[in-house]
Amino acid sequence: MPLETFTASAHLQEGMVVKARSRNFEITIDEPKSLGGTDTAMNPVEVVLCALGACQSIVARAYARKFNIQLEQFWVELEGDLDTDGFMNKSDVRRGYSEIRYNIHVKSNASYEQVEQFVQFIERTCPVGDTISAPVRLVLNGIILEQDSPQVTT
Repeated sequence: MPLETFTASAHLQEGMVVKARSRNFEITIDEPKSLGGTDTAMNPVEVVLCALGACQSIVARAYARKFNIQLEQFWVELEGDLDTDGFMNKSDVRRGYSEIRYNIHVKSNASYEQVEQFVQFIERTCPVGDTISAPVRLVLNGIILEQDSPQVTT
């Protein structure tokens, strides 16, 4: 399959609220009050956990038939450890998650061994899991200084 480029934008609103868009969809992101936000939505690191669980769920749905697994139910519970002193520049610790833990719940008539192989495949195949677990190049293309329209003098 060819390389596909996905795009998104994030626009800061009042306070810590951000409207993030991709394709024709928008989500609101905020911080809890303890981190200076208004607690109106998930924060970015919570969205990362949700993205991982959603990606694993989508991979499960896409490949269950290939593994002869009838999924009655599938869900992922996730938690991650993040030292907020790094974000707040209070100490020299990692700013992102130091560990993410998850449990995958599968309701199916398949055997445990069958489900275990399936889950190993999910872990190898999930693009979000791959992005989180392996270094990815972050490239700042540029800084664009938006300015008011120039004043026309006559």
